[in-house]
Amino acid sequence: MAVSGEQLAHETRLEWDGSTGAGYRAYGREHRATAPPATASLTLSADPHFRGDAALLNPEQLVVLAASSCQLLSFLSLAARKHVDVVRYTDDATGHLSADLRKARIETITLRPVIEVAAGASEELIHELVEQAHQECYIANSLNSDITIAATVLIAR
Repeated sequence: MAVSGEQLAHETRLEWDGSTGAGYRAYGREHRATAPPATASLTLSADPHFRGDAALLNPEQLVVLAASSCQLLSFLSLAARKHVDVVRYTDDATGHLSADLRKARIETITLRPVIEVAAGASEELIHELVEQAHQECYIANSLNSDITIAATVLIAR
C-alpha cells in the first residue's frame, strides 16, 4: 500500500502462464495473485461455469468476500469506538451474477451477519452500527451492485 497525496494506493500483482492457442476450451484458468508487501498469495481460477477449477477461489467470490470483510471491519471499528463488546461475527454472504453475460456484473450481494455481543448491549444500537458500517464501507461505496444486509443480533444473557 503506497500513499499518494491524500489517496492510499493498494497494489496487486497477477501472474498467468499458458497458451490460448488451442482455443477457449483448452487454456488453463489458474493464476496467482499477490498484494505486496503481504507475503501471502492466492491461487485463483475462473468460476466453474466458465471452465474454472471449483477447488479454487474465483474473482466473483473475491468481490463478495471483499464486501463481507469490509462490512465486518467497518462494523467492528464502530462498535469498538462505542464500547460495544462484540464477541463473535460470522457472515454467510451471497453474490448473484447477472443472467445476461453480455453485460456481466454482480448485480446483488446479500450479507447475512450474525453478530454476538456481550450482555448489556442494545439490539437497536447494533442495527444502527450495521447500517452506519455499510455507509462507511469502502468496498460497498466502490461497487455498483445492490447490497443488502440482513443482520441477526444475539445478545448474551
